[in-house]
Amino acid sequence: MTGSPSPSKRPVFAAVDIGASGGRVIAGQILDGMVTTEVVHRFDNGPVESPAGLRWDLTRLYDQVIIGLAELTRRYPDVIRIGIDTWAVDYGLLDSDGHLVEEPHSYRDSRTTDAVAAVHDRIDPAELYTITGLQFLPFNTIYQVVAEQTCPVWERVAKIVLLPDLLAYWLTGDLATDVTNASTTALMDATTRDWSDRLLEIAGLGRDLLPPIEPAGSVRGRITEAVAERTGLGTDVVVTTVGSHDTASAVAAVPATEKGFGYVSSGTWSLVGIETADPILTEASRAANFTNEGGVDGRIRYLRNEGGLWLLQESLRHWAKTGHDHDLGELLEQAAALPAGGPTIDVGAEEFIAPGDMPSRIGDACRRSGQAAPESPAAITRCVLDSLAAAYARTLHEATELSGQEVDRLHIVGGGSQNELLCQLTADATGLPVIAGPIEATALGNLLVQARSHGMVSGSLEDLRRIVAASSSLTRYEPVDRPRDL
Repeated sequence: MTGSPSPSKRPVFAAVDIGASGGRVIAGQILDGMVTTEVVHRFDNGPVESPAGLRWDLTRLYDQVIIGLAELTRRYPDVIRIGIDTWAVDYGLLDSDGHLVEEPHSYRDSRTTDAVAAVHDRIDPAELYTITGLQFLPFNTIYQVVAEQTCPVWERVAKIVLLPDLLAYWLTGDLATDVTNASTTALMDATTRDWSDRLLEIAGLGRDLLPPIEPAGSVRGRITEAVAERTGLGTDVVVTTVGSHDTASAVAAVPATEKGFGYVSSGTWSLVGIETADPILTEASRAANFTNEGGVDGRIRYLRNEGGLWLLQESLRHWAKTGHDHDLGELLEQAAALPAGGPTIDVGAEEFIAPGDMPSRIGDACRRSGQAAPESPAAITRCVLDSLAAAYARTLHEATELSGQEVDRLHIVGGGSQNELLCQLTADATGLPVIAGPIEATALGNLLVQARSHGMVSGSLEDLRRIVAASSSLTRYEPVDRPRDL
């Protein structure tokens, strides 16, 4: 799907989509029942090493958002709404004057080790799961904020604000929290969809430290005059709450026209699962480490957070740092030529979370499990992709067993959908057809929730997905067979 210059006087929606490795500002329009997009600004992102640990340079990211909105306004004068999505769990700290206390910690920082033990001393993990329905991850927000309280800055903290909501606050001056991102914190009750008083007490937090929760599609507020001056936007432009967890927006844009589908939102991380009407809070679900995250329109994203293309991205960075640049396209061709049955690893293991020498860690993991370590970059690439495909198949199977739902096809959206080898390996591993695309699912979900809130489109989440399907170029991969265009 490609964008073209917008016809004059067509309403334009701006999607601010920021992931852990980069961000974009995207213009979207609804034309003849289809959505068109154009990326008007790109910028990089990544955790920054500091004496105080891994941080996000959120101030710089906000400046890039402003630059992107200014460029969008130059190309498309008729912008009416803005929606913001980012990754989950991380947050900024505001003082009583509404100023950022310090740049936010990155979830890849290792500071939560003691906090995990402290939280689990106060509440049994089984009880924690019955309230939140969340997969255990050592960087869940509850562990981060407990770790935060040992830092000198804590006495200055007046508000804890998740990152998309912090960006929206800087644009509008209004504070609230979207339910899809709040659901990832392990501070929200999965049944009531509000902050849990029990968990706030466990975490040592007053309710006044957290903004109120609102559903996707809510109007957050009008942009400030200062933002209007910097960007050229009109002061009547509003920020709309979308699925502010980027995976929530991506799942909202899965181009599934019928029920019975599974999905993988494949990028830096892989979010693998199904959609349910209600959370699944059983002990079997907890033991399988599945999560119940909030989706658009009150849906539940029942999934497991698996490792993703981060392992390959970090391997490429390591090779480049050591003077061995590799072209990803060539590596994928070489990896595809290797025979099946090579070594595999647990892509979700904690040892792969931090940046650094990923190839060595992959080799070590293979040797520990009694497998021969992949030696060449192509072999390491194939190991990562085989392991991802195996994880997708295993997770999808468990999701269907735990939920009782049947799945007859798998949608892969996001950056991983353009990796032909990964898609084919996944079809082979699951034994299911894989429908790949759209790449820009997160932005599409963001834009369509805005458009529906404004009245430009109407209907259910399924109706939004039909718009995505009609607007997107998709590729189908059959098990063993070669892919064919839909």
